[in-house]
Amino acid sequence: MDGLVCDAGVCAAPSGTCGDGVVDDGEECDDGDNNGDTMACKSDCTDQVCGDGFVGPREGCDDGNKVDDDACSNDCTPASCGDGVVQDGEACDDGNDVETDACLSNCAAASCGDTYIQEGVEECDDGNMDGTDECTADCLLPVCGDGYVQAGVEECDDGNAENTDACVEGCVASACGDGFVEAGVEECDDGNNVDGDGCSGACKSEVAAQCGMPYQTFSLNNRNTSFNDGNGNFECCDRAGGSKCSDWSGNNWYRFTGAAGTKMPESAPNYYDCGTDAPGWLNGTHPTPGDGVVSRQVCFHWSGNQCNWNSQIQVVNCGDFYLYNLVETSACALRYCGTN
Repeated sequence: MDGLVCDAGVCAAPSGTCGDGVVDDGEECDDGDNNGDTMACKSDCTDQVCGDGFVGPREGCDDGNKVDDDACSNDCTPASCGDGVVQDGEACDDGNDVETDACLSNCAAASCGDTYIQEGVEECDDGNMDGTDECTADCLLPVCGDGYVQAGVEECDDGNAENTDACVEGCVASACGDGFVEAGVEECDDGNNVDGDGCSGACKSEVAAQCGMPYQTFSLNNRNTSFNDGNGNFECCDRAGGSKCSDWSGNNWYRFTGAAGTKMPESAPNYYDCGTDAPGWLNGTHPTPGDGVVSRQVCFHWSGNQCNWNSQIQVVNCGDFYLYNLVETSACALRYCGTN
């Protein structure tokens, strides 16, 4: 055989050559007949090393390069999910089998719907994209206002906190009597279904009807709180009898206008104001146009008691003015006052 020395049928490499079993100068190894490219000592008497392109003992692979993200890693082990190196076909590889981080144990990127709750990102993950169950399609716990109608719990969910549309707070469908005026559907909503209080049981405004009805007017300057001529000089009361104020027309709806002012005061005037002994003032705030006809108390200030007498009246805001459904005072001299 070429390169071999044979004696009595036994052939071997010549002494001093690779393959003679002796590590000579220039050789890293020499295992004689056991030399080979897949052996510990290769055919050229060099040591088997990772990266030489030959798969030697204890190597799972050897592709002859130092590229770590191909099918054979730099330590000559076959690439696999979990080795910490992102290979072709892997979305990620963080080298662990934790399912609650950004990379799953199968080297797929964590995502909503994978059944694993990603820490710090997801509140829940039930493995589906059904937004109406106990975990939304965004992997968040359901709450009113998230835009998903939770079955059996919410009637609606439009994803906002607006109470003038078809879905109001609490995620219930808008309805007449809920206290919220649905834009384009209701004219008013006072939180009940009672007729005659300014907003009908069908949520139609009754204010316009009342404001369009006939009413009496107060226009005298001596009915204004700015008028005060002292004790006894000018006294009248809003009730029938000899001391009846000239502009009092009995129980009726009244409007303050002109010199009398534009509305009743909301704080107690001084006694002797507005041409009487005990001036009357509105013990409360005036309503808004949407409040309809409301009930209020009028107090009459006398002798340090701001509510020495009182009357129950009704008030409605007609937009540009107020109307008051006034009743006769219980004594004399008591009078309803106006202010600017």
